[in-house]
Amino acid sequence: MYRLARTGGSPELLRRLARRAEGWAGIMDGDGTVLQAVAGNIRWPGHEAAGLAARAVRELTARGAGAYSLDTDECVALLLPLDRVPGRPGPVLALVAPKPLPDALSTLMADAVMPLALSWASENVERKRRRVDLAESRGREAVLHLLMTGQLSIAHQVAGALRPKLPDPVRVCVVECAGGQRDEVARICTDVSGGRTWIVRCPVYARHLILIVPADEEAEAEGPSAGRTLGLAVAGLVDDCVVGVSEEVRLPDTAIAYQQAFHALAVARVLPGRHARFGAAPEPALLVGAAGARWADALLAPLLTHLPRRSQDPGSQELSATVASWLAFSSHATQHLKIHRNTLAARLKLVGELLGLDLNRVADQATVDLALRIRATPALHRPRAKGPTPSEDLDAVLRAPGVRDWALQQLRLIAQAGPMGEETLRTWLRCEAQLSPAAAELGISVPGARKRLTRLEALLCRSLLQTPSARYDLWLAFRAVDLAA
Repeated sequence: MYRLARTGGSPELLRRLARRAEGWAGIMDGDGTVLQAVAGNIRWPGHEAAGLAARAVRELTARGAGAYSLDTDECVALLLPLDRVPGRPGPVLALVAPKPLPDALSTLMADAVMPLALSWASENVERKRRRVDLAESRGREAVLHLLMTGQLSIAHQVAGALRPKLPDPVRVCVVECAGGQRDEVARICTDVSGGRTWIVRCPVYARHLILIVPADEEAEAEGPSAGRTLGLAVAGLVDDCVVGVSEEVRLPDTAIAYQQAFHALAVARVLPGRHARFGAAPEPALLVGAAGARWADALLAPLLTHLPRRSQDPGSQELSATVASWLAFSSHATQHLKIHRNTLAARLKLVGELLGLDLNRVADQATVDLALRIRATPALHRPRAKGPTPSEDLDAVLRAPGVRDWALQQLRLIAQAGPMGEETLRTWLRCEAQLSPAAAELGISVPGARKRLTRLEALLCRSLLQTPSARYDLWLAFRAVDLAA
């Protein structure tokens, strides 16, 4: 019995008892609820045996007996408590066997009580540990979501129950590891960083870990725990592990840093060292000036002032978070927001109606994405003034000198790939970032189109095929250049 307990735990012990009795064996709590059960013979339906055992357990509990048996015309239910604690009903071993009972069945059952109790107790501890781990993981995921949506004070409140304290300023690392290795890589990241790094299991990509690293570690440490070299250390310690690292940002800009790290990850996949840092590039939302801030306020006003008709309908803040998550993660937003795909589709339809835009088009997606980024830049907030409609104002925003210079910088990077690079990107964006139509228009195969875009990812140091994608910035850059021409 003890050997079975070591190798198979409580399921194997119950299976042995059920086979010996040619009946049903299970563990039940004091009110007759089945906690775990095994049927040893198909002649005895599990629900009938469980019903008889539940009846016997309730009688045992009512009488406060140390053991109990319940006879029927065809079978016998035998009960032995696993945990005898005065005044508290504990788990009970129940055995339902047909008459006549096999020889020495009661003795075998008594011998199984002690190893079964030990196995059940250890399995309970393991189940509780997993629940605690899951609760901590969900708590960290919630803190990351709050940081991404700019709810800094609530993020600090939730993070206060966890460790370590949220750093500021930070760098964000995105670690991509092989399937099934995420827990082991998380442990390695904790050891390498000395426990100072916030580690979150990405809710969107099952192979990704998101690390929020204190930026001051880079100045305090010279070894592998430094903020600059954490990604290098992890990439060196774990085979097939790829790391992208953001620039140093303030904690409220965690969402920007995450996108930077994700773009750096696309570059790191093609580098021998499997590690890359985000290349410095101006953010278009910082270049639009006061006119751009007014345009963003005017465009988003119907969304930001929306009042739901019913209390259970999403409000403006929830709708804004939904469209921002969808623009960043596409269909993976259902995993990020923990909502059903039909709920996501309904919210996006409502947002499109409020803004008067078709969110199936890359052009309108880029428009909303730019407006949301401008709104997330506090320095650009201006009182909204009356003026032309947002659709008439976007081109004026893109004609700003700073935006034009930014667009020309993006195109200079694309020019390194030759004329086919710009043609491929323009065609891909014109086909709503869909590979199959773009490949057909270019006259090449779908794998050929994917390879071209992968090479362009390395030149731009940005992710194109996986979300968060640089497609919106590219559309804005091409539009700004066309307007300047």
